[in-house]
Amino acid sequence: MNIRQKILKKLLEVPKGKITTYGELAKAVGLKNGQRAVGKIMNTNPYPVIIPCHRVVMSTGKIGGYAYGKCVKINMLNNEGVKIENGKIADMENSIYRF
Repeated sequence: MNIRQKILKKLLEVPKGKITTYGELAKAVGLKNGQRAVGKIMNTNPYPVIIPCHRVVMSTGKIGGYAYGKCVKINMLNNEGVKIENGKIADMENSIYRF
């Protein structure tokens, strides 16, 4: 299994209503300082409805990018119960999923 497959598979563990960070996801698959690599993989996710790349945010709580636009990402997170205020996760500590 290559690193891309490992990252996408690991992301499937993040439940609806929770988020993770690019860094947490990188660490979970053994990539040290792999935030950018995770971001690139999220940007080319071929199955965004099945593999929930919208649940990956920046460590600062900012939403980060999304191939279909930030508004779509915010709406998807809101629909899952993740509260967002001023472009950031409102309750980062209780919203984050730890692997």
